[in-house]
Amino acid sequence: MSTLKKINPSRRTEHIAYAIRDIVLVADKRKAGGGDLFYLNIGDPVLFDFHTPRHLIDATYKAMLDDYTGYSASEGVPEAIEAVRQEAVGSGIEPYEILITTGASEAIDFALSALVNKGENVLVPSPGYPLYNALLSRLIGEPRPYLLDENNAWQPDIDHIEKQIDKNTRAIVIINPNNPTGAVYSEDTLRQVIELARRYNLVILSDEIYDKLILNGQHHISTASLDKELPKLILNGQHHISTASLDKELPIVTFNGLSKCYLAPGFRIGWSIVSGAQELVRDYTEAMKKLVRARLCASHPKQFAISPALNGDQIHIKETTEKLIRRRDLTVERLNAIPGISCQKPDGAFYAFPRIEEDVDDKEFVKSLIRETGVVVVHGSGFGPLPETPHFRVVFLPPEDILNEAYDRLEGYMRRHFS
Repeated sequence: MSTLKKINPSRRTEHIAYAIRDIVLVADKRKAGGGDLFYLNIGDPVLFDFHTPRHLIDATYKAMLDDYTGYSASEGVPEAIEAVRQEAVGSGIEPYEILITTGASEAIDFALSALVNKGENVLVPSPGYPLYNALLSRLIGEPRPYLLDENNAWQPDIDHIEKQIDKNTRAIVIINPNNPTGAVYSEDTLRQVIELARRYNLVILSDEIYDKLILNGQHHISTASLDKELPKLILNGQHHISTASLDKELPIVTFNGLSKCYLAPGFRIGWSIVSGAQELVRDYTEAMKKLVRARLCASHPKQFAISPALNGDQIHIKETTEKLIRRRDLTVERLNAIPGISCQKPDGAFYAFPRIEEDVDDKEFVKSLIRETGVVVVHGSGFGPLPETPHFRVVFLPPEDILNEAYDRLEGYMRRHFS
């Protein structure tokens, strides 16, 4: 008889969950039974009528033909780093270091892993992208939620952020534009977050992966670019502001990549931009670079898509945002017309976060909706414990006919169960 014993997983994985993918298990059961599905759950533009710009594909293919198929420098190829640097400087950021990574997800992983010790906490937006919670659980750190205010266009609640800070807090995460709400943060909001970070000596981790997908005629402003000496013409609230543009001294790590704005999620190419006073960020940056070196490099040939993406033809962004504005407007109009549903108008990305105006558990609501109608959305509680009201996330990437059919089914479901 074998003396082998089953392998027990590490305890650090016990609390790792990823609602966006996990809900697909419910959808798969309906599909196995012959039911149809309307996928409004995954933020992958290429699944619908969006296409990776050809010049990114051509640049990657040429790099392969030119034998850039071995390992690259761990931090990234010089051409890619310089392209990111130029765009950052153009946004008002003063980069200390740039690291090319396997998607923005890896950049976030490195930034947290190099910062957080067991028992320490990081303030994360709620609702917010669940990757941060999953990574902090793996690090045996605490993801500590702060409230986004639905009654204030889903802007961060500054008072609540400050109440969440204690001696073990290391950083504040900003997701701007926000996933899942689609909110674009105002300059005033970002400056208040920066003031808190300065007061309590915290790092800001600024996730700006949707920075060019602004749906209200505004532009994104990077947090790291908001220095007081920056010309006012780009600080008038009509731009998406990159966090690092607002303070040249404060340690800020800005995350971005090709997945969303450049319609290339499968390339898995992202980057982090470390900014702040050299004496403050030097050791932290070196810790991140240790992790970067240990994993060797991001995909070598696909790094050659970065410069053409940032410096090449941007017509696809105009075309993409025009589609998204139509689909956003359709989504908000249809959802607000359904009894028992209300929805704030998102200003960026391709998500809406409607509220269920009924006394329900939103996860059970979503499961039931999928089983009965095939409309696949993600429960709001999967994006964090706040607010304590039921919501769900809608991805409005699909064409209008698919969205209309999905909303017809959602309306029918609401009328059957709550009228």
